[in-house]
Amino acid sequence: MTPRIKSAHRRHHRDIVVIGASAGGVTALLELVKTLPADFPAPIFVVQHVAADSPSILPQLLSSFSALTARHPENGESIEPGVIYVAPPNHHLLVEDDKVLVTRGPKENRFRPSIDALFRSAAYTYGPRVIGVVLTGYLDDGTSGLWSVQRMGGLAVVQDPLDAQQPAMPTNALEFVTADHIVPLAELGSLLVRLTTELAPGKPRLPAAQLDLLKIELTIAKQGGGFELGIIEKGLLTPFTCPDCHGALTQLIEGKLIRYRCHTGHAYTLSALLGEVTQSVESLLYQSMRGLEETKMLLQSLGEHFSKDDQPDVAALFLQKAEQTGKQALIVHDSILRHEAISGDLQFQKIKAKVKEA
Repeated sequence: MTPRIKSAHRRHHRDIVVIGASAGGVTALLELVKTLPADFPAPIFVVQHVAADSPSILPQLLSSFSALTARHPENGESIEPGVIYVAPPNHHLLVEDDKVLVTRGPKENRFRPSIDALFRSAAYTYGPRVIGVVLTGYLDDGTSGLWSVQRMGGLAVVQDPLDAQQPAMPTNALEFVTADHIVPLAELGSLLVRLTTELAPGKPRLPAAQLDLLKIELTIAKQGGGFELGIIEKGLLTPFTCPDCHGALTQLIEGKLIRYRCHTGHAYTLSALLGEVTQSVESLLYQSMRGLEETKMLLQSLGEHFSKDDQPDVAALFLQKAEQTGKQALIVHDSILRHEAISGDLQFQKIKAKVKEA
């Protein structure tokens, strides 16, 4: 069968499928691929969040459950229909010029591979031919990318949050993207089969500035270098700094979605940035408590030394300072217990719910 994606002389079908998943995603993907026929006419690109330093056997698992072949692609290999391309650990999976790109560009939302990066690359390269799918997972990776898919004329498909093992990722996607289809996992395979038989519409006309930003972000995911690419001029320069490299952060607006990208290339949604900042505050508080406790131990040791050396006045002074420092350490300890991490998880959802009620 001639790959549909190779032809440039006729209208294309919706023949590019991109899927993003996180917590609970392996089980969901295995259930999905069982339902896909051996003659599925489109390539499928999958980003499943995995630990950067752990080997991935997901392609082998998917191949054993599916009539399709799954694999970790090599950088630059040609795209074939009916193949499931799985992002390798600690690498972005992108598409460009009918080829698969496997890169180590900057992390997005603390992840590499990034769902958003894959979705944006597909949206920029293939426009209305893309079917973007967000499955189960924590936080909100995939929301920005799905927005781009739909903005470029592609279809947005979201797993029904009530059906998802972890509903946060689908819920966040639905907050910012009006999905074309919201389906339980059991219906997703047949939906994809039907959608790939549809002819893709023409490309929408978008402002040049939006297309330019999308191209820049694709280039950043490939090789980094946001500063040289002019990312700072593409949004509002903020006083905030990147939690990863401490570079200057530029605010980017996509519909109702607020994102940030630093001049070296790291990217964060608002919830991911809040999560990183609050975690760094907790880390600093622990460092402060450790320093105070070490100071107390040193002062106490000196007090005991001078007490044995028959210098009670000097000993009393050091022991008094040790007691004061211990009280300061307890104050910091109490601050840590009261400190509340804010991120795109349940805490962030609670805050947004309170605002809506007010």
